[in-house]
Amino acid sequence: MKSTPPLQGKFYYGWVIVAIAALSYFFSGPGQTFSNAIFIDYYIEEFGWSRSTVSGIYSAATLLAGFLLFVVGRLIDSQGARKMSVIVAVLLAIACMFNGLVINLFMLFIGFFFIRLLGQGSMSLVAKSLVPQWFIKKRGRALSLAALGAMIGSAVFPLLNVWLIEMVGWRLAWVILGLSVLLIFAPLAILLIRNKPEDIGLRPDGENVLTEEEHQKSLSADISWTVKEAQKTKAFWLLLFCVAIPALVNTGMTFHLVSIFSEKSLAPETAALVLSLMAVIGFPVTFLAGYLLDKIAVRWMLVVLFSGEIVFILLLLQANVLSTAILFGVVWGFISGIERVTLSVVWPNYYGRQYIGSINGIAMAVMVIGSALGPLPFGLFFDSFGGYDEVLWLLLLLPAFGIVAAALAVPPVKEISE
Repeated sequence: MKSTPPLQGKFYYGWVIVAIAALSYFFSGPGQTFSNAIFIDYYIEEFGWSRSTVSGIYSAATLLAGFLLFVVGRLIDSQGARKMSVIVAVLLAIACMFNGLVINLFMLFIGFFFIRLLGQGSMSLVAKSLVPQWFIKKRGRALSLAALGAMIGSAVFPLLNVWLIEMVGWRLAWVILGLSVLLIFAPLAILLIRNKPEDIGLRPDGENVLTEEEHQKSLSADISWTVKEAQKTKAFWLLLFCVAIPALVNTGMTFHLVSIFSEKSLAPETAALVLSLMAVIGFPVTFLAGYLLDKIAVRWMLVVLFSGEIVFILLLLQANVLSTAILFGVVWGFISGIERVTLSVVWPNYYGRQYIGSINGIAMAVMVIGSALGPLPFGLFFDSFGGYDEVLWLLLLLPAFGIVAAALAVPPVKEISE
């Protein structure tokens, strides 16, 4: 049964979906490492915990959250992105408020687990699964616009958290973050989100209005792979390896960036500046990446991504002065702009849109598991060697392997029986 869009106009309603997806990316911020990184030193200072202990708890909580994301993906497919976005937003708000009550390591683990599952994982997963339903030909551009929400979030939350903590303390800062998700995003999600263009009598990309017969046939016309079918292709496993690498590299560096810069005699404010600079640089790059992804194969954009990772890791190793730190932030931001769009486009481009929630759920689970493995080696190497150079040199191997995997990930061809 078709319904009408909540906002009427001559424009294609899919662009409203892009806007709400951007908000979903933005409000995933409290669960992202660039936001949590600002709180880490306050935990260590107030409770006297070691850096490796906090890193281990963060990694374990993130790892557990990653294993559950495939369930969230299946729920998005079965229940719809609209319902799931509201449920996730409310639970994320509660999780943020819980983090403001942390007094021991067990509570810290529970708090980390829920903000990683609901923020970093589920809020991003909703956006990644929703936009591809509305766009096929313009998918790269649409996802690049949605990714702006994530870029803005990575610019805003580090500086916002520093300001909130200075004004009201880290506990009330968590409460304010939770209230912002509850009072801003949740109402807009339930009001504006529609799961598919077919639900309101449209087709992807706004090509034309559907008749009732076309409404029934629309999904079957789009070649889609089930999870089991996708898992039988070589590209699926190569791409899973590819999506894990940026998660591991970026999370490990971001989580410990304040400490890495401190070892290089750079102030904590420099870390916040670099994290925000990343987002500013990433803004125009997302548009460029979205345009290119509508023109060239995704796997070659992955090759560019991993080549860039090698460059910014080498720059971080040399970031002993402010100018080099800023250059590191510029390159990191450029590659992050490419990464956000490319990793969102790859799955619907390879495997269609009908089961995209489930397939994205697996991919997001692998990304979260990759991010779980990131902070712990940094903490262990720091406690063992008193610095981070050794782990950064070791980290260079991952994007090198990623270049090979991406080049080999040729899109599969599905055999359709007559």
